[in-house]
Amino acid sequence: MEQKPQQSNTSDVIKVRYEKLEALKEAGRDPFVITTSARDILTETIKNNFEEYENKDVCVAGRLLSKRGKGKVSFMDLWDRSGKIQIFAKFDDLGEEEYGFLKKWDIGDIVEVKGFVFKTQMGEISIHAKEVKLLSKSLKPLPEKYHGLTNTDLRYRQRYVDLIINPEVKDTFIKRSKIISTIRKYLDSQGFMEVETPMLVSNAGGASARPFETHFNALDEDLKLRISLELYLKRLIVGGLEKVYEIGRVFRNEGLDTRHNPEFTLMELYQAYTDYHGMMDLTENLYRHVAQEVLGTTTIVYNGIEMDLGKPFERITMVDAVKKYAGVDFNKIHTLKEARAIAKEKGVEYEERHKKGDILNLFFEAFVEEHLIQPTFLMDHPIEISPLTKKKPENPEYVERFEFFMNGWEMANAYSELNDPIDQRARFKAQEELLAQGDEEANRTDEDFLNALEIGMPPTGGIGFGIDRMCMLLTNAPAIRDVLLFPTMKSLPNDK
Repeated sequence: MEQKPQQSNTSDVIKVRYEKLEALKEAGRDPFVITTSARDILTETIKNNFEEYENKDVCVAGRLLSKRGKGKVSFMDLWDRSGKIQIFAKFDDLGEEEYGFLKKWDIGDIVEVKGFVFKTQMGEISIHAKEVKLLSKSLKPLPEKYHGLTNTDLRYRQRYVDLIINPEVKDTFIKRSKIISTIRKYLDSQGFMEVETPMLVSNAGGASARPFETHFNALDEDLKLRISLELYLKRLIVGGLEKVYEIGRVFRNEGLDTRHNPEFTLMELYQAYTDYHGMMDLTENLYRHVAQEVLGTTTIVYNGIEMDLGKPFERITMVDAVKKYAGVDFNKIHTLKEARAIAKEKGVEYEERHKKGDILNLFFEAFVEEHLIQPTFLMDHPIEISPLTKKKPENPEYVERFEFFMNGWEMANAYSELNDPIDQRARFKAQEELLAQGDEEANRTDEDFLNALEIGMPPTGGIGFGIDRMCMLLTNAPAIRDVLLFPTMKSLPNDK
């Protein structure tokens, strides 16, 4: 019968485990002095190639997650990073002393088993143990059940236990790793170069967000953690690298919810001699490729909703989307007074500082965003909310920008990049005015970036991808914390 830790008397269980460790040490079998293992194969390899390994000796190692049997026969399940395999052990094979030590193994122990591969009468591929070794003693019992709403907080705090107990959690992070590696391979195949840019900066620009601040003692200077990758990557376009990308952490001093964590993984890429239409094509091809490689299909299901990455993505302007879902045509609204009037009529709240373009964006957030379930490029934003984007030549109130939406979420943000240093300086000035009015998310003027633009930047397309949200959709994860191995949590009293 399987041994299960008794949660009601955990302290007694821990005491017994410490006593077992002391007995092992006294017998000259301290597991913590062992520095390596003779493991030569993973369990998955054995199970996938049984005919090749049947009756052959192998050595496996991993964590003991179940133990059953009695008397002179024991069955155990050993888990390694690839999966689990059953261990069959007999008193007659191991001898009295070794079998006696094996009987004292606990759920959670790290063990090594040498033996031959066979299939039981029930048809289960197993290893018949010939030699056993305890590599590490688990001094605290694993919980019986480690999932469910009541334990969500503990799962995030103790991800190491979550990974042991819940195989689906491990699968999520294996998929996340594959998503990122697939993105890299795809971009490398398209001639992009991966680069690294500073995390500690004197001017945190490139996005509308409030930064974290810190102090650098050596220079006696206040610095900020980056909120974007944009301004440094565009400096590299000026330098002639032409196609660059970076996948890295950025930091924004904002709230926590199911889609936001103050530190998250962002990918930004920039390509010279193209525009936001080129970025749309790249995004569509990249998403389709990643889904096919990681999931084996371009049709994904999130929270019961099916989304098809195989079809051409819809492309719609912000003005047309607001007209479609809110019944308001901003092509017929020409003044701020008219925009405020229609906002009041439709119950859209705005602030005194908001201009006509800001109010259009508020209409989009209130009436449109939730409807963009299938892959959609939301195009041509008002200039007021896009300080780093090139104007549309035929209508300078709007810019060549798109946001990529799925499941009602913003998944990516892209521009035809502004490369006019005179226009850029004027927009930085406008941002500084907003900053003076109390907008903590406004950009500050970056003189070195302006200097780079004055050197000359070619026409460029750029885009930023939220990697965590992409992982959420492709793994059907309900919250961003479910795709972050160690999400930001409020410290417990003992952690401070």
